[in-house]
Amino acid sequence: MNVAVLGAGGWGTTLSIVLHENGHDVDLWEFNSEYAKTISEYRENFYYLPGIKIPKKIRISNDLESAVSRKNLIIVATPTQFIRNSFEPLMNHDFGNSLIVSVSKGIEKGSLMLVSDVLLDVLKKTKSGNILCLSGPSHAEEVSRRVPTAVVCAGTDIKKAAVVQKAFSNDYFRVYANDDLTGAEVGGALKNVIAIAAGISDGAGYGDNTKAAIMTRGINEIMMLGLKMNARRETFFGLSGIGDLIVTCSSKHSRNRSVGEQIGKGRKLDEILKEMKMVAEGVTTTESAFELSKKLNIELPITSQVYKILFAGKDPQKATRALMTRELKIEN
Repeated sequence: MNVAVLGAGGWGTTLSIVLHENGHDVDLWEFNSEYAKTISEYRENFYYLPGIKIPKKIRISNDLESAVSRKNLIIVATPTQFIRNSFEPLMNHDFGNSLIVSVSKGIEKGSLMLVSDVLLDVLKKTKSGNILCLSGPSHAEEVSRRVPTAVVCAGTDIKKAAVVQKAFSNDYFRVYANDDLTGAEVGGALKNVIAIAAGISDGAGYGDNTKAAIMTRGINEIMMLGLKMNARRETFFGLSGIGDLIVTCSSKHSRNRSVGEQIGKGRKLDEILKEMKMVAEGVTTTESAFELSKKLNIELPITSQVYKILFAGKDPQKATRALMTRELKIEN
């Protein structure tokens, strides 16, 4: 297939290499023109994926129109909050039957849209059935080193999801197909919020019991929001739900867990974000999920406390007490 990967962060770079190794013709688009030249010249993404060589046959550029021209498959790998502005120049581009696959995980601030809805809103000539997502427990740092990984491609048309499944799959990167696009996107977005909570727990010095409770009650929150948005319950027990939640709450590679850990140790959010090269999607998603829970009139206790810690300066120990002393309930 002729493929464009839009966004040369760690994940976009990794997926461009996977697709190249699978025999596809790949263009990798980088927003910053100077950095695009650097990556193209040195064949290494020094900021986001150091130590991994980029094959010479992968074309790297800053020309968005050229990158998407005559492509069968387009991978959207830019952070959620930048998608709208980045791709507005393509609003009248005729994508024909191109499949557009989001690998970004978040909820847009303000509109409270999932990524697939943002893409539909921006790319006026795109068919809704041609927008899919790729999600699951998959750190770029590991996939780029061919660590065995399983993810899921979700779209409203299972046959189109199967096309993407086949394009990506190889002996270290296994892709499952799913037709619950909303469920896969909600799982991918909200797990970042729960990962911040898990990191806060680690930073505050709590133990395994606490993190296990956060993860278990966290998947319940993710599922509650997803069901309210017409997703399927079983999706949240798959790779884009509990699978992604486990790895993001536990891994040393998780930016969201790391942000939470530093918060738990007493640092301020602003100073943490200033030091980061990569985007922690869960920070803005916390805001969006908090607003979405109010809009949909559902209670998301962990998300609510993470919001208050990040944006209202609430002490993590007081937030923990608030969760522990809520009205007693029957599980499930």
